[in-house]
Amino acid sequence: MIESGRYDGTCGGILFRNDDWTLSEDGLEHRSGYFIDRDALGQRREENLWAWPLHMAEKRWCTPSLFREAFLVALDRFGIARDAELAPSFAVGIGIRAGQGASGEGFVSLSEIVRPRPPAGHAARAGRGERRTAKVSARA
Repeated sequence: MIESGRYDGTCGGILFRNDDWTLSEDGLEHRSGYFIDRDALGQRREENLWAWPLHMAEKRWCTPSLFREAFLVALDRFGIARDAELAPSFAVGIGIRAGQGASGEGFVSLSEIVRPRPPAGHAARAGRGERRTAKVSARA
């Protein structure tokens, strides 16, 4: 059972619940008592990214996948329209989280998955010990 300062343990008023988050008509509440008011869910940052996915990614105690699930349910339930900036907001947030070195949450940095291909013929040149240097032009 989720304990918090806002609910008495009954199911009254609960619209959704996962292991960490409870959604009520008032907003979204983490089991720790951290609360996001319903009217604040659609907040944006200056670059028009959604504020809460970025903000919650900074919280080490927040499991991103559980927050994402609850946040998306809240948007749907309260009629807050999703837009093209929502997915990048979560992606940037996950990138922030991965950059903190959090382990055990299933996040892997992109650089650990994607490796650029060497230029064509690179392997052949490397085998012969050739080295190419870039020429820099003085012309601007």
